[in-house]
Amino acid sequence: MNSITVNVPVNVKAKLTDKLRARLIQECVDVLSQLDLEMKQINITQDKELQRVPDQEDEIRSFFGNEMNKREARRNEALRRKETLEKLADGAEILQGTTNRQVELKIGDNLRDAMSVEILVEDDKIVAIRG
Repeated sequence: MNSITVNVPVNVKAKLTDKLRARLIQECVDVLSQLDLEMKQINITQDKELQRVPDQEDEIRSFFGNEMNKREARRNEALRRKETLEKLADGAEILQGTTNRQVELKIGDNLRDAMSVEILVEDDKIVAIRG
């Protein structure tokens, strides 16, 4: 066998523009709003459970406390992301995700070159493919 076709990851980066910044910040705001609602609902449900089964207060508080902690961590992450987006300069490149591509590798090929490809987009249009 002299060659093999493999799937390799490709990073997709985006140039930060006003349009992208606004969209990403709005996504953070939406996540924060959703988490606030979930946390209010958890408090309501906890109170109902405490009234329904008062002799299991420790277990109930522990369970709902864990659920609140998960959401609080996600909320803090969304706040950090929002603050970071507000501070980044226009034109900064941010990782948007990854995709895969098929590459035929042959004996003697440079594996690092085959693996180090990225796509740069600006306002959803590909502006560069770097390798």
